[in-house]
Amino acid sequence: MDFDSFVLCASTADLAAEPSAREHADAVEFRMDLASDPLAALDGYDGELPVLATNRARWEGGEADDDTERLDALATAVTMDAVEAVDVELASLQDGNGQRVVERAREAGASVVVSTHDFEGAGDAETMATALDAGLEHGDVAKLAVTATGRKDVLSLLALTDEYDRADDAVATIAMGEAGRHSRVVAPLYGSRIGYAPLDPADATAPGQYDVATTARLVDELSPR
Repeated sequence: MDFDSFVLCASTADLAAEPSAREHADAVEFRMDLASDPLAALDGYDGELPVLATNRARWEGGEADDDTERLDALATAVTMDAVEAVDVELASLQDGNGQRVVERAREAGASVVVSTHDFEGAGDAETMATALDAGLEHGDVAKLAVTATGRKDVLSLLALTDEYDRADDAVATIAMGEAGRHSRVVAPLYGSRIGYAPLDPADATAPGQYDVATTARLVDELSPR
C-alpha cells in the first residue's frame, strides 16, 4: 500500500460492508479483533479496496486477549492477496513478539504501520517524537494516537507532524477525544499519511471519530487547491 500521500481508511469489522466505503475511502482497515472469524472473512474477501489488517491488543484499546494467537493471525493475514498493509503495535515489536509479523509482511510485499496509542494523555513533544522515531525504525509508517486534553496538545502534535513530513518521514497522527476531534481532518493538511473513520459513527473504534463520508468531505474541503 502506498503511503506517499494521504490514505483514508474505513474502519470496520465487517468486510461485507466494503462496497459502502468505496465512494469515500482509499482502503479498509479490517479490525480483526472485532470480527468473529477474521481469517475466513479475509479469505473470502473480493472487494475493490485494499486492506490494512489490524488485530488490536486489549492492552492497547482493542479486543484481542491472547497475544500469541492475535499475532499468529496477523502473520497469516498479511500473506493474503487483499492485505496490502498491516498494523503492529510498537510495544509488540520492542518485546520481540511482533517481529515475525513484520518479517512476514516484508516477504509478502506488504507495508507495515507501527502504532502507539495513549488513552491517558498526550505527553510532551519529546515523548511523542520518541514514539514516532521508534515506529519509523521498524515500519514504513509510524502511527501515533494520543488523547488531547486541550488545544496545546493538538498544536504540539500538528507541529510535530509537519516536522516529520518536511523530512519526508511517513507518520500518521491523531489526537483522540473531543479536544482533538478536529485533528482527524486537519492533520492530513500537516502531512499525516493515514486517516481512520467508521462507515457509521455508531461503530467508532476510537474516541472522537467522524464517519468516513464526513471525514472525506472535510479533508477535501480543507485541502489547499
